[in-house]
Amino acid sequence: MAEEKSCSSASSCSRESCEGCPSKQNPQSFLVDANVYSEIKKVIGVVSGKGGVGKSMVAASMANMLASKGYRVGILDADITGPSIPKMYGLKGPAMADDEGIYPMLTENDIKVMSVNLMLPDEESPVIWRGPVIANMVKQFWSDVIWGELDYLLVDMPPGTGDVPLTVFQSLPVDGIVIVSSPQDLVRMIVKKAYNMAKTMNIPVLGIVENYSYLKCPDCGKEIAVFGESHIEEIASELGTEVLGKMPIDPEFAKAADGNFAAFTNQYLDKAMEVLRK
Repeated sequence: MAEEKSCSSASSCSRESCEGCPSKQNPQSFLVDANVYSEIKKVIGVVSGKGGVGKSMVAASMANMLASKGYRVGILDADITGPSIPKMYGLKGPAMADDEGIYPMLTENDIKVMSVNLMLPDEESPVIWRGPVIANMVKQFWSDVIWGELDYLLVDMPPGTGDVPLTVFQSLPVDGIVIVSSPQDLVRMIVKKAYNMAKTMNIPVLGIVENYSYLKCPDCGKEIAVFGESHIEEIASELGTEVLGKMPIDPEFAKAADGNFAAFTNQYLDKAMEVLRK
């Protein structure tokens, strides 16, 4: 009797011959078990195709809005080499830990936060790690952190489509993602990269938030398209998703992000709130 073989690569077998492949009938799951003291209802990823578009601002804004409605919320700062969430909320480590796991720190508005900056001796120390080490740290934030009971865990991911987004999509039970972009010329290509990665991993795309959409003149109120005219509605329509908000350039955002973000309300993400609460 011939030995049954599994398919090792797409180039070694056709679609027809793959139908009986054991690896296809029983796909391997890479999901990591959460900490035994964690009970999380929804996991929402916040992603961007490129850096500098205000992804952490959007993640923290959505967390604030959910917390203000009485939901139990956490933020997992998966941007290991560029963590900003603790600074925004004025949190300083070290986080506490015992034999049962690591305890997230609590913001003034009762949002649980875990970030590598809460585990370093100095928040300005660089994280000079290779990709696999960074990816393992993200998995530890899921498996070793005692999140307790949460309605929402927002995962602030690093930009791009590299090791960490891949690890999050494979290892965590992500219910959907929000893509953050800006109205620059390359945005269509960048958004599509993030969108296509999510779709490849079978992760639902809840919608797109555009940051830096315009600057409102303080004297006349005219909206100035500093980074070019927005095409976000056109892009969202093309991808079959929704625009969840358009945020302007506003000095108040930067002021709030300098350690006082717990008291900040982002009035431009009402649509995002509707989608998250479905």
